Amino acid sequence: MHSAEYYNDKVVRQFLLAAAVWGIVGMSVGVYIAAELMWPALNFDLPWITFSRLRPDHTFGVIFAFGGSALMGTCYYVVQRTGHARLAFDRLAGFTFWGWQTICVLAMVSMPLGLTTSKEYAEPEWWIALFTAVVWVCFGVVFFGSLARRRIKHIYVANWYYGAFIIAVGLLHVVNHLSLPVSWTKSYPIYSGTVDAMVEWWYGHNAVAFFLTAGFLGMMYYFVPRQAQQPLWSYRFSIVNFWALISVYMWAGSHHLMYTALPDWVQSVGMAFSLVLLMPSWGSAANGLLTFNGSWHKVKSDPAVKFMVMALVFYAAATFEGSMMAIKTVNSLSHYTDWTIAHVHSGSLGWVAMITIGSLYAMAPRALGRPAMHSVRSMNLHFWLHMAGTLLYVCAMWAAGITEGEMWRATLPDGSLKYGFLDSLIAVKPMYLIRWFGGVLIVAGMWVMAWNLWHTAADARARLIKPIPVPIPEPEPHQVPAPLAAA
Repeated sequence: MHSAEYYNDKVVRQFLLAAAVWGIVGMSVGVYIAAELMWPALNFDLPWITFSRLRPDHTFGVIFAFGGSALMGTCYYVVQRTGHARLAFDRLAGFTFWGWQTICVLAMVSMPLGLTTSKEYAEPEWWIALFTAVVWVCFGVVFFGSLARRRIKHIYVANWYYGAFIIAVGLLHVVNHLSLPVSWTKSYPIYSGTVDAMVEWWYGHNAVAFFLTAGFLGMMYYFVPRQAQQPLWSYRFSIVNFWALISVYMWAGSHHLMYTALPDWVQSVGMAFSLVLLMPSWGSAANGLLTFNGSWHKVKSDPAVKFMVMALVFYAAATFEGSMMAIKTVNSLSHYTDWTIAHVHSGSLGWVAMITIGSLYAMAPRALGRPAMHSVRSMNLHFWLHMAGTLLYVCAMWAAGITEGEMWRATLPDGSLKYGFLDSLIAVKPMYLIRWFGGVLIVAGMWVMAWNLWHTAADARARLIKPIPVPIPEPEPHQVPAPLAAA
């Protein structure tokens, strides 16, 4: 068989390696800034390592460097398997890898130096944002070009989510980054005041919606049935959830701006759509979990399944919590407190990181041409380190957030505040220590994964010189692809 008929897994392996490296980097920065909140002297009076400078490095490193590399790698892997066709535009696919890594390095270096837009999840300055748009368009060209050359008429649902993620994130990025550069190091947004805030959180929440939800649901809809060795519980339900999710999510961003200068009706619209959003979110979580019916024994024997099952549980919990926190009366307690931090990390560490890790463990041996990961015991160790760290982190921040919210609005009979701000800070300080320790466990787990991936790749190099190319199977007449049919 001609080599052109084999899948292009080189770029997949590159993104796999990058995801492992950036996971360690981004989460290590998070642990360091958590330590700074506990022990402020750790900033050593150096401006470029203060919490305010490193915190964007943490969010960018985890969301876009780690999460983005994992999404792009799995996207390239899935679109080939579900379409039974090689990736389109090999050189352009290679450019998307090197371009994305360049963007990550430029952003991670420039932000601690103070070169930022100061906009949440959109901190890199205009020239980095412009290059990001170019790379993202190329990513879309490769993905949709690969869909166009598929040898199976049906487009599997995972690709629907990946496609929506690519289109929506590109739109959000361009609109939110419209700015007027005044130098290479500084630009100003074309929006002002409340409008700027509304555009920023339309982008910010939908970065969560389409980057951290739709993209990772695409990952889930392929790797969960593949690892369970079961058909998706309800394919039709997955399509219903897709259209419901992308229709509703776009309008929920204003719940980030409750009790601000934003018009009250816009806040109410955000709250209403956030509550409706619970239905498609729980629908996807239920569809994933019910796919394991008949395969629950795999939870005991397969660590990748452990990660996937717990990811779906956290997804259901975090989306329920997010919808509840969008209710104005609940938001009056949670707003500006560490409860929000607990919610964000319940979603990011519980849902995003765990579905990513489970999918990487499922994909890595196949992409590397190995029968299995190097060490199953290390995979189990990673699961328990990550699970313990996430629970410690989230529970500590829940306790801290509710404590802060109650103390901030406690009043004396004469109407004056019962506690000063420093009182609440002293009360929650033990929770900051627990959060830091939880982060240490999570980073330790990422090092375990990196070690395991390295040795799995070493096994492939030692025995095969290069991974075995996977022949593309001939589609059966009228075949609807399922992850089970893909090698």
